[in-house]
Amino acid sequence: MIKKRAEPSSGPDDPAVSIADAIDRFIDWIGRGAAWICLLIVVVVATNVILRYLLRIGPVSLQELEWHLLSPIALIGMSYALRHDDHVRVDIFYDGFSPKLQAIVDLMAAILTVVISVIIIRLSFNFVYQAYSIGEGSPDPGGLPHRFLLRSFIPLGFALLALQAFAQGIRSVLFLRGKA
Repeated sequence: MIKKRAEPSSGPDDPAVSIADAIDRFIDWIGRGAAWICLLIVVVVATNVILRYLLRIGPVSLQELEWHLLSPIALIGMSYALRHDDHVRVDIFYDGFSPKLQAIVDLMAAILTVVISVIIIRLSFNFVYQAYSIGEGSPDPGGLPHRFLLRSFIPLGFALLALQAFAQGIRSVLFLRGKA
């Protein structure tokens, strides 16, 4: 079982805590929306299976919709996973660290996550813009149009991840300053 450090308790008047709390609430709200997409993908996959195996038809658009729905689930879900400490970490080492060292590791991870996210966001803008400017759609007959909508989840997902990492960084700094 993972032991979590106490959340900062600088008080409701501390603007840093207010910012981190607001980011957490926003990520929770967005994450719940992504969870509904999970239900939608189950319905799409079930429909696709029924159509394919019972009626012997398989619309290309439904098959493509499956992975179009997977994109926001994964790219939005990573910030939600970070928010709820469900991300991948080598807990066998982390659990043995002192709370201060855990806060340092969390702060370094938050900084690195923000930097990498910003790089990915910057690199993905041209990718999304190119798809938008040429009106990219599926190359398959009967496929889905507007592929730029799918691609736009790359910068959006990493922006949400950077935002949540920023909130985690705030909490780590407050802990290291003794305001927890």
